[in-house]
Amino acid sequence: MPRRLLPALAALTAALALVAGCGSGPAADGTGPAAADGAFPVTVPTAFGDVTIPEQPQRVVALGWSDAETALALGVEPVGAADWLAIGDDGLGPWVPQNYTTPPTVLGTLEVDLEAVAALEPDLILDTRAAGTRDRYDRLNQLGVPVVGIPAGGENYLTTWRDQLRTVGAALGRAEQAGQLQDDLEQRFADARAQHPQLAGATVVSGARNTLGEYAAYTAGSGRVTFLEELGMALAPQIAALPTEGFSTPISRERMNLLDADVTVMQPIGKDATEIENDPLWQAVPSVSAGRGVLLSDRDVSQAFSAASVQGWTYALERTVPRLADAATAAP
Repeated sequence: MPRRLLPALAALTAALALVAGCGSGPAADGTGPAAADGAFPVTVPTAFGDVTIPEQPQRVVALGWSDAETALALGVEPVGAADWLAIGDDGLGPWVPQNYTTPPTVLGTLEVDLEAVAALEPDLILDTRAAGTRDRYDRLNQLGVPVVGIPAGGENYLTTWRDQLRTVGAALGRAEQAGQLQDDLEQRFADARAQHPQLAGATVVSGARNTLGEYAAYTAGSGRVTFLEELGMALAPQIAALPTEGFSTPISRERMNLLDADVTVMQPIGKDATEIENDPLWQAVPSVSAGRGVLLSDRDVSQAFSAASVQGWTYALERTVPRLADAATAAP
């Protein structure tokens, strides 16, 4: 499949985006200077209105996807956490260098047990990457403590890593620290782009195969696609044109060629990667048969890629970029 963007133009666009996105000073909504770290009360904008946290939270419950590890990156240990990637134990994968002093109570993901949350006596609830429905927010709000839900535009798990980091940082009184973490990760992406210019403008599809053997492709705004775009790659236009279901779109067995691109990334959900590797449907995708399929067979790498957190993407960058670059080099 031909590339859609000239490498030089894509590199320039990525560089301009990096400059626009850098800086540790803005508030969670990017509209003005943030309060100094540790200064309370703080007010955090969300899709459901501004939320004021009166004082430094001591008992944080982290319910959103990667909210717990984002809090840990900022030096705060939640007392309750949702294990979205079904890691088990304390919910931390090997990509998270921080540890809990006291393991959190593991809570539900799609369905929240209000009694279990209330039993933890939280003074702050984080739910910044979730379905983002009004019903979920209103149920949590019944507990009478500040609930920092999704930012504007974050419905259906589409909260960006920057918005999550800024929002959690603001809520915890650690906005400056969050800004530094953002700068650090942006620099890692910039370094990867500079070291692998062949990624610039390469079209890409990121997909998954679930436990039923069904394939899907992740769509614009989803974390996995954003990771690849941060490297200068471009979502394949045939995927961008498809209707979405949340952050992905199903790919039928009859239309597997939709997964074709300069580079095709695939990961298993709840199954071993060999089921993809041995699947004739996967093998027949033109990019895959040409050696440009990148199968994330290492479970830790696949989950770190999916986490869309600072720690997860730092881990995933080190372990995926060489393979992505090799595949892009082989593209026509």
